Amino acid sequence: MAETKSPIVDIHTHVYPPSYIALLKSRSSIPYIRSFPPSSSLRLVILPAEDTESTSRGRPVGSEYYDINKKIEFMDTHSIDISVISLANPWLDWVPADEAAKAAEGINDEVNEECGKFPGRLFAFATLPLSGGKDVIGKEIARLKELKYMRGIILGTTGLGRGLDDPELLPIFQALQNAKLPIFLHPHYGLPSSVWGERANDYGHVLPLALGFPLETTIAVTRMILAGVFETVPDLQMILAHSGGTLPFLAGRIESCIEHDAHLKAAGKLGNGRKTVWDVLKKNIYLDAVVYSEVGLKAAIQASGEDRVMFGTDHPFFPPLEEEGEKWASVETNYEAIKGALGGGSKKERAALGGNAMRVLNLNSK
Repeated sequence: MAETKSPIVDIHTHVYPPSYIALLKSRSSIPYIRSFPPSSSLRLVILPAEDTESTSRGRPVGSEYYDINKKIEFMDTHSIDISVISLANPWLDWVPADEAAKAAEGINDEVNEECGKFPGRLFAFATLPLSGGKDVIGKEIARLKELKYMRGIILGTTGLGRGLDDPELLPIFQALQNAKLPIFLHPHYGLPSSVWGERANDYGHVLPLALGFPLETTIAVTRMILAGVFETVPDLQMILAHSGGTLPFLAGRIESCIEHDAHLKAAGKLGNGRKTVWDVLKKNIYLDAVVYSEVGLKAAIQASGEDRVMFGTDHPFFPPLEEEGEKWASVETNYEAIKGALGGGSKKERAALGGNAMRVLNLNSK
């Protein structure tokens, strides 16, 4: 019997549904969408570093950001069978507390309906009403069972405003564990702008995106490990964007520093039963393959395992700067990295391209 070909699954791909676009257009502070005369084209400003008078102010917003048909066209161009879409940063972190529940419910319903237009091709990570408080968040987590295409939630690194090691997040993590909803963890806030130096604006988005985002993820997850989150909620599952930032590369150093820290020892945090950084990487964490190099991907694979790495594109971000050709270099680079790291045509490659995601996110169930 011929072996069935595994579908290609993109687990890191964003959409700003029409109602979210409209909300951003109504705003004058970050996040917002507006034009900057003399140009009439719309630009999305979501990072503090973008809200400056420079050539890098925001990014152009085309229909690929909000038209679900454009997502399907992109998938077809790049041979992607299934996408697990998610609202892009900054999600609903900025929504007033009394509006959070309604905003999250509306966005999640809208995204679920968008998936329903292409059954079997689109699934989604839901957005939580984080500013609404624990009770509101818990109700939305419970409600997600009613939404056919939801397969987890997307979360930023600030949680309820104090980081992911905040004890008040533990009941939310517990609810997600019980509901078997993995967290897709995505950075947004980066590092303080002072880190980049006085000439940072001369370099466009490179420093905050290439360095700030990965380090933000690494710091957030390391704080969770130090706080014992993965002992308290032992079956919590997380998918880390951008191959976990620098966590796979720095895991050994982080673990060594933990083991040699007198403060942690005196606090009784180094005893039996502690999950090491390596334990967490192999039991609680999955990594996307959005790292754009074979070298980085090999580190991710060695840290978490071949069965815990999944293909992603980060669409609609990182489009070609030139109009030459239909395929995006950013996507093809990820394909090549997986091929180089796991072997072209191998079972391991097919698993990373889609098999792992099908299993982890239960995508066989439509």
